[in-house]
Formats: sequence, C-alpha cells, structure tokens
Amino acid sequence: MNILVTGANGQLGNEMQLVSKKSQDHYIFTDVCEGYTHLDITNIDDVRRMVNDNNVECIINCAAWTNVDKAETAGDIVETLNAVAPENLAKVMKEVGGLLVHVSTDYVFGGDPYNTPCKEDQKGTPTGVYGLTKLHGEQKIQAVGCNYIILRTAWLYSEYGHNFVKTMINLTATKPQLKVVFDQCGTPTYAGDLANAIYDIVSNRKYEGHSGIYHFSNEGVCSWYDFTIKIAELAGNNNCDIQPCHSDEFPSPVKRPAYSVLDKTKIKETFGIKIPYWVDSLKKCMANLKAQQ
Repeated sequence: MNILVTGANGQLGNEMQLVSKKSQDHYIFTDVCEGYTHLDITNIDDVRRMVNDNNVECIINCAAWTNVDKAETAGDIVETLNAVAPENLAKVMKEVGGLLVHVSTDYVFGGDPYNTPCKEDQKGTPTGVYGLTKLHGEQKIQAVGCNYIILRTAWLYSEYGHNFVKTMINLTATKPQLKVVFDQCGTPTYAGDLANAIYDIVSNRKYEGHSGIYHFSNEGVCSWYDFTIKIAELAGNNNCDIQPCHSDEFPSPVKRPAYSVLDKTKIKETFGIKIPYWVDSLKKCMANLKAQQ
C-alpha cells in the first residue's frame, strides 16, 4: 500500500518516519518545508494530483496549526489548516476509496466541567479557536463520508521540535525556582507511542469496517505540575524549587481544559492496542534525548 504522510517535519511526522522503516508499505513523507516532498494540503488540486500520481491508498494527516495562543489572533489560516485541509484530504480519499487517518485533540473538550475521562461521543465544547477549528475538521471529515480514523490525542511530546518536556528539562536545569499549574489535568502522550498505534492500525489493516473517532493518549493522569516534577527527577535537575500554582497566575488568551483525560476503552477494544503508562514512556523519550547529546 502507498501511504502519504502530511506534516512530516512535526513531532508525530518524525516518529512516523521512524516506524515506517519496519513497514512493507511504501511511505511518502510530505511537508511545506525543505527536505520533504512538497505538498500544500490547503489546495485540493495539489492533493488530488499527489494521490493520483502516486496511487496513494491511505493518508496519515499529521499537519495542523497547533499554537494554541496564537490561534486566537492568526485569522483564517487556522480554520484553513485545521478544517478545510482535512476536508480536502477526506474528499480525495473518498474519490479513490482510500483511508484517511487524522489526528485531533483533547482541546475539542473543555467548556463544560467534568471529572471523568472523556469518551468519543461526548459533546465537543472547545474554549478557543484551536479547539474549535480542530472540531470543525472532525465534522468535515465525517460529513464527506470517506473511510476514516480520527485519533484524538493530548499533551504530545517527543525528541523532536518544541514541546513541554524539552522546555522543562531546560528550565529546571537553569532556574532556581519554577511555578507550574496544578489545576489542569490530563495525560502526557509520547508521539512515538501514537506513531506505533497508527502503524499497527494501518499496517495490519485493522481499520477495515471501523471508521470512527478514537482516543489515544498514554495511560494514567497527572497535572502539568506532576509532569514537571517527574521530568526534573528523570533529568537529575534537583536544584530547582518547583512550586504548584493556579492557572490564573499565568494569564492566557485561551481557557485551557481543566480536565481532559481521554477514555481509551474504545481503541483498546476495537484494535487490541496496548498503551504504555505515561511515566514509562517519558523515561524512554528522555533516555533517547540524553543519548542524542
């Protein structure tokens, strides 16, 4: 099978490049930056040409606007990238009878208070432009009616790009004191684990007859404060005094979800996927980061 990956230079895209090396399928990695096959997914004609020229049967969409704060003032580009582009991919996959794997987010939730893990059929109540446009993307894919797997994930980090783990390794090594919010809870997700789940679903053709929305994050739950404590501990950064604080001490253009733990029962039961505990995956990622130094 010929598989097209968009957003190949992002965190998940880089992890997909690693897992693809063990595949019998043929992967084409695209992005709008140098070093990759160029593809503008906001242009449906470009998508159609790429798919037809390469006999693409599956698209894994790792591309998105992900800067939550800047999304509030960035204008139409956020909706274009997070909603119109996925719709383009869905339309072209429908034309060729292919599969679209699309990555969404826990930020589709957050407007209503709750304290139990979010299920796939829970109503989306996004609090900002990022979450709203990602929800629109899901809705547009469903409306097109192609074969699709939408994977909502949360708190993504990896060895690549800018992310919370790499930031906190640096800050806890250089700052005498740090305040981190404790009133936002979720689950960190190692992009390598998400890439392996996608690989398993696609390579083993488990998706057949199972179009729908699924949740994937690592197992367990923590606050950003708990997450930071564990990062500092694993990095050996013991001299930083890490203090818990409330979200309102860090004013933001967006009200972030206070509790966005994802219920993963559906993906585990449907595809037989085993999901690692967040601390175990964090250890793995940080060991890789240390090895790269």
